[in-house]
Amino acid sequence: MDINFLYVSGGCALAALVFAFFMFTQIMKKDPGDQKMQDISKLVQEGATAFLAAEYKWLAVFVVAVAVIIGISPESNGLGVRTAIAFVSGAGASALAGYFGMYTSTRAAVRTTQAARTSLSDALKVAFGSGSVMGMTVVGLALLGLVGFTYAYTDGLKEINENALNAVLGFSFGASSIALFARVGGGIYTKAADVGGDLVGKIEAGIPEDDPRNPAVIADNVGDNVGDVAGMGADLFESYAGSIVAAMSLAYFAFKGDGQEVMTSMVLLPIAVSGLGILSSIVGSFFVSAKEESQLQSALFRGLVVASIVVAGAIWWLCSTLPMPAKIGSESIAMASSVKVFIAIVSGLVAGVIIGKLTDYYTSASYKPVKNIAFQSQTGAATNIIHGLATGFESVALPVIFVCVAIWVSFEFAGIYGVAMSAVGMLSTLGISLAVDAYGPVADNAGGLAEMAGLPKEVRHRTDSLDACGNTTAAIGKGFAIGSAALTALALFSAFCTRGGELIRAKGESAKGMLAPDGTILLDINSVSVTVGLLIGGFLPFLFSAMTMRAVGNAANKMVEEVRRQFREIKGLMEGTAKADAARCVAIATEGAIKQMAVPGLLAVAAPVVIGKFLGIQALGGMLAGALVSSVMLAIFMSNAGGAWDNAKKYIEAGAFGGKGGPVHKAAVVGDTVGDPFKDTSGPSLNILIKLMTVVGVIFLPWFI
Repeated sequence: MDINFLYVSGGCALAALVFAFFMFTQIMKKDPGDQKMQDISKLVQEGATAFLAAEYKWLAVFVVAVAVIIGISPESNGLGVRTAIAFVSGAGASALAGYFGMYTSTRAAVRTTQAARTSLSDALKVAFGSGSVMGMTVVGLALLGLVGFTYAYTDGLKEINENALNAVLGFSFGASSIALFARVGGGIYTKAADVGGDLVGKIEAGIPEDDPRNPAVIADNVGDNVGDVAGMGADLFESYAGSIVAAMSLAYFAFKGDGQEVMTSMVLLPIAVSGLGILSSIVGSFFVSAKEESQLQSALFRGLVVASIVVAGAIWWLCSTLPMPAKIGSESIAMASSVKVFIAIVSGLVAGVIIGKLTDYYTSASYKPVKNIAFQSQTGAATNIIHGLATGFESVALPVIFVCVAIWVSFEFAGIYGVAMSAVGMLSTLGISLAVDAYGPVADNAGGLAEMAGLPKEVRHRTDSLDACGNTTAAIGKGFAIGSAALTALALFSAFCTRGGELIRAKGESAKGMLAPDGTILLDINSVSVTVGLLIGGFLPFLFSAMTMRAVGNAANKMVEEVRRQFREIKGLMEGTAKADAARCVAIATEGAIKQMAVPGLLAVAAPVVIGKFLGIQALGGMLAGALVSSVMLAIFMSNAGGAWDNAKKYIEAGAFGGKGGPVHKAAVVGDTVGDPFKDTSGPSLNILIKLMTVVGVIFLPWFI
């Protein structure tokens, strides 16, 4: 029976890839518009392809170097050739998912623009279809890889052990490595172009957004695809894979004393839940449709809710079918183990939906926080920024409370395994939640194409409606990513403590004073090593954010100088009689991103190795705990503040407080420019930072003991 569940989960992964390819073929059949639209689109396609080629070339060097280090390490420690193969495969699958998602989005944008000439409904179908390609490719490749390596490394589930699961964890490590560099590199690229183009174009030159006279416009559109599609896809690929592997590892340690059948079923449960989530996401995608602007937000959220309800029912059936341990979670709760596990999983699913709605409240122009930022823009950029920061700070509280509720409920009902499964539950519908997120950049590009191609105003109005909704759904996607990152990192942290305890116990007498009563690593807050680790972990996300923010600022500075130079030196550019040199801006953004993504990325990999090697395993545990807490808070703050600033600007552009071009609008543009690297570079990258550091800690634990 267990092996059949593995086969079925693999079939679900293949179904996701088939669905993604089907949606891609349907998109490519759509009308790409006139020759001018196609020529503009081709510039974006070529720029995005060139950037990913340059980025992946450098990432390949990093992947090979790390794979060699893992491969030459002893297999008895859970490293070796098998882990290296999984690592390379995870990196390759993540890169492939990002490339295919970007390839689709750059071609879907022009078709969305053309569809917007007919109706809002047709444009939504194309843009959401492109998002579905990204979502289904991510979950399909991730789950297929995990199913394949689980089958291969456990000899068809006959030999499930610590070393086998640690080798499978290499797949998640590879995905995490690619994700961090892709997110940071893509984020630097897109925000350098966006900030540079906005500061000179909107504020200094007073020309509209996406005006073809602005040489940074093409680079900005390229950035949407490499940052918010390929980068976000890689981000959630590793979240998805990491949550599944963390739950599998904890299942082995928690239930190996309950018999082979129970332990195997608990190891398989996260894979099976993810497979059912794929099918539920496919069902939910058929419920996304809207004919009017006012229906857009509800249409996208309806698809997510339908998928969540369907997967909850499927999880109930699954938990009732698989063998469960006799005892799990708190003994004071008198329920069957299957019910307890079900509640633990669904707690994450529910928390994810709630966090999404809270993010919607703080970042949507339909609610008070964003409207208040727009109102405060009447007195200048300073008050806009002050209230944007305040909104971001305030927005941290409720999401963290609901993450805490999910942790408490899942732990009470199913122990630390339940916490890991709540992360799996939150990401079970990633196929559609990522589709809802990745549709936004397509809509944004579609609006840019409409402006550059000089299409009628009603076309731009429809694409702007899609784009405004896309800003909110992107913020919701980031909320999902942050919430799941917190739960996944906590599960990985528990795997770190549990596996560390196993390795320490093997040393006998040397283990005294290092283990807690339950056999895990002892992390005593009164210990100097743990306290030092906590403080180091607490400041690392701030240092990382400083690096990524400064990288955007440096690249944007060069972009500003180039745009100013072209406005000054190209005769007839402002009059519209000469063409801007878009290729030069694309080259500047690419060069800036590639050069400056390395140091922040290497920090995440090197920090746990250095701390573990020189300060010890307890200091490393403290560092991982400190980084988890500060990263979650900082990521929510930055993502929501940036999203609120962006939609406050769009609220004004829609006609509030004087509309486009006035002093209020210019103040809002400044706030939006500050928020761009918050929400699209530094904030989202922190999700990956905490998981990557924890995965590195787990993978390389034998080095530190």
